Amino acid sequence: MGQKVNPFAIRLGITRDWVSKWYAGKKQFPQHVHTDFRVREFLKKKLADASVSRVLIERAAKRVNITIQTARPGIVIGKKGEDIEKLRGQVARLLGMPLQDVRLNIAEIRKPELDALLVAEGIAQQLERRVQFRRAMRRAVTNTMRIGAEGIKVRVSGRLNGAEIARSEWYREGRVPLHTFRADIDYGLAEARTTYGVIGVKVWVFRGEVREAAEATTAEPTEASRPQAQA
Repeated sequence: MGQKVNPFAIRLGITRDWVSKWYAGKKQFPQHVHTDFRVREFLKKKLADASVSRVLIERAAKRVNITIQTARPGIVIGKKGEDIEKLRGQVARLLGMPLQDVRLNIAEIRKPELDALLVAEGIAQQLERRVQFRRAMRRAVTNTMRIGAEGIKVRVSGRLNGAEIARSEWYREGRVPLHTFRADIDYGLAEARTTYGVIGVKVWVFRGEVREAAEATTAEPTEASRPQAQA
């Protein structure tokens, strides 16, 4: 199960939250899903150098709040906020909404070494610069463990080092419990487009266990909820 199910999807509502939050009827639902996809693709391409991890979209009534989680907020904002305003206008046109109804928020990722997607993209960029894949994997694993992760697993697949036959290799340090629901597992997938083909990079980062949700479900029953003894 741990290798066949997306670590985010299996933990939705337990330790993970949705990246899109809105409600729509049958007619609007496909349109909203497609629009969210287009907005995310546009922002990832536009902010390719800003180390964007994920884009959160929240629709409330006729307004849209978009939160961009990035390790380099200065690149997104630009000088005196010029770039963010230009970006806001482009996103509003994509959504087909007035500018005043679209709001862009920037959330800084203070420890990019603990973000699986940013780690995967860093390895992919090194592979594109012809760095040996084993060196890139070990460097990423060492940096992540030094920052404070409890475990990390890195897997690369493809024509490694330009070999004729594609293969997969992985490297793990620490603990990565993929079957544990309360485990805070961050997952990232990136692709390195090299001259000899595409190499896929997958990263799992174990950042500890989320105890609050588990403790809430196993808490002692209150007086009101405790069954009363029959006389």
